[in-house]
Amino acid sequence: MTSDRLPHGVRGDHLSLAYGSDEVVRDASITLPVARVTALVGPNGSGKSTLLRSLARLHPPRSGRILLDDGTDVSTLTRPEFARTITLLAQSRPTPGGITVQDVVEFGRHPHRGRFRSADPEGAAAIAHAMDVTGVADFADRPVDRLSGGQLQRVWLASCLAQETGVLLLDEPTTYLDLRYQVEILDLMRELADEHAVTIGVVLHDLDQAAAVADHLVLLSRGDIVAAGAPGDVLESQRLTDVYGIRIDVDTDPFTGGIRTRAIGRHHIRPERTPAA
Repeated sequence: MTSDRLPHGVRGDHLSLAYGSDEVVRDASITLPVARVTALVGPNGSGKSTLLRSLARLHPPRSGRILLDDGTDVSTLTRPEFARTITLLAQSRPTPGGITVQDVVEFGRHPHRGRFRSADPEGAAAIAHAMDVTGVADFADRPVDRLSGGQLQRVWLASCLAQETGVLLLDEPTTYLDLRYQVEILDLMRELADEHAVTIGVVLHDLDQAAAVADHLVLLSRGDIVAAGAPGDVLESQRLTDVYGIRIDVDTDPFTGGIRTRAIGRHHIRPERTPAA
């Protein structure tokens, strides 16, 4: 990283979030510590993406506040100030036509350029770094409307990395990616936190990925935070079974030593067969 950005943590205090009259998150308090990976997990409709979007100022809370770890209320920051502090990779973004991969990644430098595209001496290095670590440098000149879904996801991530904020929020970043790039994105999150003091908040559906990458898990169900803490404390078999409505066993992976979850469907346990006579 080349920027002189300041590392920040962020927290939401007693957040209530709604779509019209439909309250989807109730009295949720969440902390994303500095230079740590915090993963939000839970079933579809549990409110995890809405909660993440609220931290990015894209979903104003009905009540509660969002604060940086120095006590700054994010609602008091100007748009450029906020964009130099927190960025979000959303689940889906439009596919622009007529521009290249390089153009999209360069867009991430906009908050650092100010009005009239003023000088950005660190921009070139930040863009090159972002494109390299996301694996998109080899097709920098390709039009983005000719990319696969997985390639486009990595381009948008590169744009967020080029923004060089202290807080990076990712909403299901492994969607559309093959296994190689899923693993590389998870590795990248750890490197950003461990080596560059970036605070990461990420929504993940895969519980094993969340357990592998995160320092801290937040489990949501129907708009409520059910549990928060270290992965080993949150990912408890009966709790997950209750939240997801399906039997989920939890054990230790003998190869990695990490937490492993297994959802048990109706056909996963087969009755013993009587040998043929």
